[in-house]
Amino acid sequence: MVNSKNTGKESGNGSAQEKKSAERLKEFTESKELADRMGQIKHKIMILSGKGGVGKSTVAANITVALAMEGKKVGILDSDFHGPSIPTLLNLEKERPGTDGKSIIPVDFVQGIKVMSIGFLLSNQDDAVIWRGPMKMKVIKQLLTEVKWGELDYLIIDFPPGTGDEPLSVAQLIPGADGAIIVTTPQDLSLNDVRKCISFCRQVNVPVLGVLENMSGLVCPNCGTVINIFKAGGGEKMAREMGVPFLGRIPIEPQIVEASDNGKPFVYHYSKTEAAKAFSAAIEPVLSMDSNIKREPSPVIQEEETANKIKIAIPLAEGQLSVHFGHCQEFALFDVDIEKKEIIGQEREPAPEDHEPGALPNWLIDKGVNMVIVSGMGSRAIDILEQRGIKVNIGAPSDEPEKVVKLYLDGSLELGNNICDH
Repeated sequence: MVNSKNTGKESGNGSAQEKKSAERLKEFTESKELADRMGQIKHKIMILSGKGGVGKSTVAANITVALAMEGKKVGILDSDFHGPSIPTLLNLEKERPGTDGKSIIPVDFVQGIKVMSIGFLLSNQDDAVIWRGPMKMKVIKQLLTEVKWGELDYLIIDFPPGTGDEPLSVAQLIPGADGAIIVTTPQDLSLNDVRKCISFCRQVNVPVLGVLENMSGLVCPNCGTVINIFKAGGGEKMAREMGVPFLGRIPIEPQIVEASDNGKPFVYHYSKTEAAKAFSAAIEPVLSMDSNIKREPSPVIQEEETANKIKIAIPLAEGQLSVHFGHCQEFALFDVDIEKKEIIGQEREPAPEDHEPGALPNWLIDKGVNMVIVSGMGSRAIDILEQRGIKVNIGAPSDEPEKVVKLYLDGSLELGNNICDH
């Protein structure tokens, strides 16, 4: 009897020890696989916000695309279990990741961007994911360990709002994360939560790369004036108080909403807008992380016109110079020789149907215009044009466009007040 009991006890101990050894082996293997996967990625960047509804996923998607436009190898991981937005923002809702039998193959997007989201794994996009913390931790670990990211310059990780299980899990799984970009809007309600987000990063030893203020002013579609709906300057002030870099402001652009709903990365399709330039400026700290990579200066666009030949644009309404730049029906475009004071070519172009903020200035830039003559123009539009080297003559009388240009060439065009400076 004794021997029988001893044998059974030894057998039980053997099973328990084998099970424990198997668990340890699995944990070691997973950790090694995680280290191997992450070891192929130079930089891991977390996109965080302390509050929902600040446009964090939109920022994550556009930062990813902006990095790819700089020639970097980039991946994006959407770890928002309760509202995965990246598939929608990149028009990948119908896509599914592949497999090679051992690893999950992420979805390919434009310019070689690799995309993985929990949204790809849902049978129905309307399904609610109801998981507790340990389950989230397990799935995040699986996504980081089993997804075959390959060699990347940057992996952008988009988180749900707050400082809960998801960011904590990744901070624990990737102790070498390079840093976090924290997204806010200007109002106090958002800024208070973002302060907590910065404190969270400091507690888990994740460097804060900077604060990016989204929805920072609405650009009037008619005159280009910025209306500060959610106050102004709050993000910069908070960043200064918390001792972290301020990465800039992204204005409210209806084009961002339209592009996001259509799954078109805004920073790519509207690259000449002020908002797209703000996204591009925001990635400077990310690009400068790798000291071994020296960025070449952006090429300067050379004007095709010689010094004495320029192109003048006149906004028209009912065939005459339009009183309001933003309300014009068409443009008269004149190629002129300043030295000879003569018109050497002219054409009419219908104004672009897209009258969203900055659309007309950027359309003129694309047409190669060097100068505009207008009656009235908003200060925002003036800034955009002048920053791009286009001279603006304001206060011209409403008259036939050819007559206006000839008066300008003769030096007899009388300019008055700006009637649309709002």
